[in-house]
Amino acid sequence: MGNDLYRAMLDKSLTYSCGYWRKANTLEQAQEHKFDLICRKLNLQPGQKILDMGCGWGGFMKYAAEHYQVSCVGITLSDEQHALSQSLCTNLPIEIRLIDYRNLNETFDHIVSVGMFEHVGYKNYVDYMSVARKCLKDDGLFLLHTIGGNRSVINVDPWMEKYIFPGGMLPSIKQIGKAIEDTFILEDLHSFGADYDRTLMSWFDNFKAGWSSIAGNYDERFYRMWKYYLMSCAGAFRSCENQLWQIVLSKNGIFGGYMSVR
Repeated sequence: MGNDLYRAMLDKSLTYSCGYWRKANTLEQAQEHKFDLICRKLNLQPGQKILDMGCGWGGFMKYAAEHYQVSCVGITLSDEQHALSQSLCTNLPIEIRLIDYRNLNETFDHIVSVGMFEHVGYKNYVDYMSVARKCLKDDGLFLLHTIGGNRSVINVDPWMEKYIFPGGMLPSIKQIGKAIEDTFILEDLHSFGADYDRTLMSWFDNFKAGWSSIAGNYDERFYRMWKYYLMSCAGAFRSCENQLWQIVLSKNGIFGGYMSVR
């Protein structure tokens, strides 16, 4: 799959994660509101340096740099994302690196991880949190945005594993709790899985409307497969089988307490 598919399906910021629909009427608004929600939860201040673990095409970093005057470092393992995100973030204080998160060895004021934890795998949950702690300043916050499951699992749906997300796995609250034990303090947990139903249906509408422009690069089998993926995932969120969580973590706790943001 190439960037053409995602340009047809996603909003203009190429954000491949759940939007925040509380006051949004369009997919573009929902993604911008999600970005702003994250910035407010972290209380971003001008001049701070932010790490985006699994930065995708750089949508969050671009928003944060433009609206909150911060600098960002994003990491990805995708050659396609790395190449395109660099052009999308031109002339902004943003650095995008093609590296594994385990190779990070510097500190940041805050850390964001949106839609990456689902691809880490249960064997690596503790290591992931350890890297985040190592890279976070003592007074910083780590916001984890992840799809979650109602049960703790160590395997995935075989069809989804083969065709859509090889190595993908949904963590449970129990697994996340175990991974942050003795590593982070839980400051806030925000659940809004119903918003992913609406996000996925918007993606499907875009995919369907834009299919004629990309059909030459794919085939009808792919169309049916991709439709099944989007619609079945929407159904999983609609039935509350899947969840969407934003979790705010600190290393040592917040003096006076953390004020939840919605």
